[in-house]
Amino acid sequence: MQRIVDNALAVTKESVKTVTYESLNNIARCINGISALLLTLLPGKANILEGLHGWELRPTFRGPRLPRWMHNGVSSFNHFVHELSVDSDTSSSDYSSGEESDGALPASPSSQSSRLSWASASANPESHWTEWVTFLLWWLIFPLRILVWIPQYFLRLFYKRSSTRAPTSPRRNQRSPRPRVSKTMSSKDHDVPNRATDRRRGVIEDLHLAIEICIEAIFDFFHRATHVILSPSEAFAKMSAWFSSRGNSGKESRDDVLDDEPVQTATLGDADPSLSERPTRLYNSMNTDTRTCQDVITELGYPYEAIRVVTSDGYVLLLERIPRRDARKAVYLQHGILDSSMGWVSNGVVGSPAFAAYDQGYDVFLGNFRGLVSRDHVNKNISSKEYWRYSINEHGTEDIPAMIEKIHEIKTSELKLSEPNIDEEINQEEPYKLCAVCHSLGGAAILMYVITRKIKEKPHRLSRLILLSPAGFHEDSNLGFTIVEYIFLFVSPVLAHIVPAFYIPTRFFRMLLNKLARDFHNYPALGGLVQTLMSYVVGGDSSNWVGVLGTPHYNMNDMPAVSFGVAKHLAQIKHTGKFKMFDYGSRTANMEVYGSPEPLDLGESYEFIDVPVDLVAGKKDKVIRPSMVRKHYKVMRDAGVDVSFNEFEYAHLDFTFSHREELLTYVMSRLLLVEVTPSQQRQSSQKGMKLKKKKKEGTVV
Repeated sequence: MQRIVDNALAVTKESVKTVTYESLNNIARCINGISALLLTLLPGKANILEGLHGWELRPTFRGPRLPRWMHNGVSSFNHFVHELSVDSDTSSSDYSSGEESDGALPASPSSQSSRLSWASASANPESHWTEWVTFLLWWLIFPLRILVWIPQYFLRLFYKRSSTRAPTSPRRNQRSPRPRVSKTMSSKDHDVPNRATDRRRGVIEDLHLAIEICIEAIFDFFHRATHVILSPSEAFAKMSAWFSSRGNSGKESRDDVLDDEPVQTATLGDADPSLSERPTRLYNSMNTDTRTCQDVITELGYPYEAIRVVTSDGYVLLLERIPRRDARKAVYLQHGILDSSMGWVSNGVVGSPAFAAYDQGYDVFLGNFRGLVSRDHVNKNISSKEYWRYSINEHGTEDIPAMIEKIHEIKTSELKLSEPNIDEEINQEEPYKLCAVCHSLGGAAILMYVITRKIKEKPHRLSRLILLSPAGFHEDSNLGFTIVEYIFLFVSPVLAHIVPAFYIPTRFFRMLLNKLARDFHNYPALGGLVQTLMSYVVGGDSSNWVGVLGTPHYNMNDMPAVSFGVAKHLAQIKHTGKFKMFDYGSRTANMEVYGSPEPLDLGESYEFIDVPVDLVAGKKDKVIRPSMVRKHYKVMRDAGVDVSFNEFEYAHLDFTFSHREELLTYVMSRLLLVEVTPSQQRQSSQKGMKLKKKKKEGTVV
């Protein structure tokens, strides 16, 4: 009888799996098909989609491609279900108790406070129809509640068993060896997941996994229940044996604790890997893709160094480096808005500016602006409102000066070690040549940096600027940007007290965005529809917006954000039609900051730029149009700046996230125009002569 029941349950389980799996696949195909129909009706899709590298509208629809190195990653539905419930409860309790939170948002529906409010709302007898609506909604979400609870229950059971069965080392009191960590590495670096066994999944694939887990759990319950009913004696014997084994194991563990020596308190510190290893591994397993810029660089075989930089106002920045310590030429790469250093390495060895510069013999530094959701600051108790209180001014007068001064400190100290006779050269001029390659907002910030440093009569230490579609002038834009500008400036006095910054507030929604980007890749018509709609929002720009959403710096743990002050500063620049520093809203406030009732007009101060500038515009760029980059060129030329201008058939993100061989060739050719001085050449030739003499002496001996 037991065998018949087992066979019936097995057949029923596989049938239910097949039906649910095919139903979900049909729903996904239906969504993809409807997206294809909508895509055929949208105007201008051909220019938007065919502008992507490798896109073909015929004979079939294809979605935007992710970078080649991103096709593998981590899938994490099981761990995520557990983390979602825990994270929702803790975030809601923090919010209700008045503690600090990133977005200061209300509790999620899965939290305890929300469940209480839900129950109280359903018990309210004021209106009969609201009770029926609540009742229907409760039964509609009941399968979802079961779907979340069952994997969570088995996960907790699994972790309890794994913790109780963990093997003990025979040498308990011996401290485990600690991994060697570079001093310049940040404490937030995580291990790289094993991509040979893990693969990043989308929402549809995780739903497949969730349904399979749910079905397995339900049928396993029925299998055990029928086994108990049909074979009660055997079930009773197993239960008694299980209880007796647990009692014996408890006695043995208590005896071991009494017999062992006391545990040293030194092994219980925060730096002990035994405490940090397990949470870190769990933290990685819950993420969709934990790769950082460091992971990409080291996986491709390049050297890497992370440098902690602290600004004068206390913000902690990450300056990353692909080091050539003896190089006399260095390049500083600075990203734009909602971006990070990942953009300069996202195309791998062949198509990334950072690797191209390193291969040409440059010491490469990758800058990161302030403005991550993690909010790294010397004041660990800084509030969200205080942290996000900055504009483009702080990018140009705090972030970039701190990073470039750190580069100067590192290069001079390293060159002193390799060349002891460099002191005389340092007194005369810089012993190295530093060029800056900046994109979008990074271009506006570097111009602000150079001008303000010259006004303050301080060295800026730069030899050349290469600006890729730089921000600064924005009056020539589409109607959508103009409407947003007026609405934003109108509501900004009220909005400033409510929204300190613009970002995805919770880890759940950041994870969901990253997984949806994978679904957009797996279902081409849906990806093409989202790509087209996002392009409409930014005025028809044909950049690979969907592919960029799937990059690892938009992950569950962290993401770059835009502060309210930066957004308002951009709106002010567009509204006035002038490249100005931030207007604080009153003559008194401006007097305190600038010493004048009006903020400094950077466009009228281009005569302070004393280094060559190369401006690059994209003909298909609808975010910063070529006419605005050309305005930079005209104002600089009239101010007597050594400036050049060039255009390519690029959209806004193609300068960093697309493999563009001609752009890399052009950038490298402009970098090569910066040569070492005769004194540097003379010193390097003397070093070469010394090496030759040593070799000759060695051969004679």
